[in-house]
Amino acid sequence: MPGRFFEAFEIGETMAHVIRRTVTETDNLLITTLTHNPQPLHLDASYAEGTEFGRIVVNGIFTFGLMVGLSVADTTLGTLVANLGYDAVIMPHPVFIGDTLHCETRVVEKRESRSRPNAGLVTFEHRAFNQRDDLVCSCRRTALVLRETRP
Repeated sequence: MPGRFFEAFEIGETMAHVIRRTVTETDNLLITTLTHNPQPLHLDASYAEGTEFGRIVVNGIFTFGLMVGLSVADTTLGTLVANLGYDAVIMPHPVFIGDTLHCETRVVEKRESRSRPNAGLVTFEHRAFNQRDDLVCSCRRTALVLRETRP
């Protein structure tokens, strides 16, 4: 598995994730309708033209999910016990159909689990950028990750 065990994470290290993803109209349409979000800014091109953005803005839930998803192969693939929380989610710049997103992750905290001796908690700061390197989303994710050396 490409994911890393608890012991392999170092506080302060930053990982640039190599997978990039261009956002499509289908991506936006699917996430918006699957979550029953009727916001015309995400679905109605005529409406969106009349906003300050001048075009459809991609649903933030997709942007957030893609950001976390792009990080998984380098962080927790196959070693995750559970995601315990997402904090401080911000979206300082809109994402548009056709934008290509890339992400990076920094390890900000880690500690051994007090209740699970086979795992530890790692807090990541995920950051997503568009093709112009504008920050489009960031968050902190706390994950319970398996230890390589288990008692």
